[in-house]
Amino acid sequence: MGLGACAGHKDPLVVKQFKMLNEQTDTVQDPMIRGEKQRHLRGAVSMAERTARLGAYYTVVWNSPLETGRGEVEVLFEFQQGATASLVKRMVKRFPATATSGQAEFAIIGNDYLKNGRVLAWKMTLRRGDRVLATRKSHLWQ
Repeated sequence: MGLGACAGHKDPLVVKQFKMLNEQTDTVQDPMIRGEKQRHLRGAVSMAERTARLGAYYTVVWNSPLETGRGEVEVLFEFQQGATASLVKRMVKRFPATATSGQAEFAIIGNDYLKNGRVLAWKMTLRRGDRVLATRKSHLWQ
């Protein structure tokens, strides 16, 4: 009877942020941060390749009940960067209509990060067909 009370509601949209500002992994004390850095730097051999991986990473974990006839699932990432001011950039990841959960990763790295600067504000939207299921945004998003 007590177990029913422990069952929680799954959040339909969870956004995890990771900013990689330098390519050093050997001086990082926190094993979670070191592991995340190593994951993003995997396969980058030269210093130029490692520098191209610097930037902001956003991992989205989504959960949506299957609604018949509603269409494919779309995760929309909108963001603004320091050097582009009020210009809103967009990235989209799509999943088949039969999907009920998933994970998407968005990365602002390389020349986009080095030229246009850090992400100042962002908004993540989960849609199924034409229906918005959930939205998460940073404090600076207007």
